[in-house]
Amino acid sequence: MRYILLSLLFALVHSLSSQVTASFENFNLPPDTFLNNAAPNDAFVSDPVALPNNYNPQWMAWTGWAISNRTDTLTPGFINEYSAMAGSGANGTATYAVAYAFDGAIIRLLGPASGGTVLGLYVTNNAYAYYSMRDGDPFAKKFGGPTGNDPDFFLLTIKKYRNGVLGPDSVNFYLADYRFADNSKDYIVKQWTYVNLSSLGAADSLLFTLTSSDVGAFGMNTPAYFCIDEVSIQPTVSQKEAIPALDFALWPNPTSDYTHIRLPEMASAETHQVEVFDAAGQLLLQSQVLRLPVGTLAPGLYYVRVQTRQGVGVRSLQVVR
Repeated sequence: MRYILLSLLFALVHSLSSQVTASFENFNLPPDTFLNNAAPNDAFVSDPVALPNNYNPQWMAWTGWAISNRTDTLTPGFINEYSAMAGSGANGTATYAVAYAFDGAIIRLLGPASGGTVLGLYVTNNAYAYYSMRDGDPFAKKFGGPTGNDPDFFLLTIKKYRNGVLGPDSVNFYLADYRFADNSKDYIVKQWTYVNLSSLGAADSLLFTLTSSDVGAFGMNTPAYFCIDEVSIQPTVSQKEAIPALDFALWPNPTSDYTHIRLPEMASAETHQVEVFDAAGQLLLQSQVLRLPVGTLAPGLYYVRVQTRQGVGVRSLQVVR
């Protein structure tokens, strides 16, 4: 799978108030398909976020995130776990992300976007969860119960991590709410709905957790799925970084011990500031040379940031063994 390069264009060409949106269209899926395995990476990367994915090839099972453009809004049950009830991505796009979050799901902000503010994102129900709540299934109850009066709910809670610390604030969004005294107000979300997250402030990553009124001996009975799209981020950009984008190449890439940084001829004779970030946005290496040793890094996806007087650029780097 091609490795997605992380661009700093949003931070370098526009003003300090500019924002960037991850829309997941970069995966170029064939129509009505999905990706549930990010291997050889540990996450699906859509500038400027990473969606961690755990795939078990023995059981062909996954947790975390998948990428989909499925449009089936009619089929109930587990066989339709990759469809959003809205029938497409948000704002007329095709592709979106599907979370299986029984134990929670994380979104990581990448490279220089880490420490910015997630302004918001679009959320809707997954088809499997929607029909389970509406009609019930062998594992979960019909919301409202036989009379329609049961005060059921399906709640998405979003919190942020900053410097490894889980923030105290949260944003709640009800994917379904049957707690109204007037049953005509009960609802299950089936359209894309914008959720404002700006109140969470600066973040390195977001934590998504699900709770339901329908629980059993093994935890929540409601299928632990939801879908997101159009994640908007306000990056933190200093005046020093508000300069043109720098184009450069890394070779070899993938690599196991070192990589060369190939700069445009105009910038090759200048002083270089080179930084390497992991996928969570943590700074790991700093250098001023163009032959970058990476043999001490664990296998995985990293981001190389180069700054000269000509500009600043970022490229993805895969370290292998």
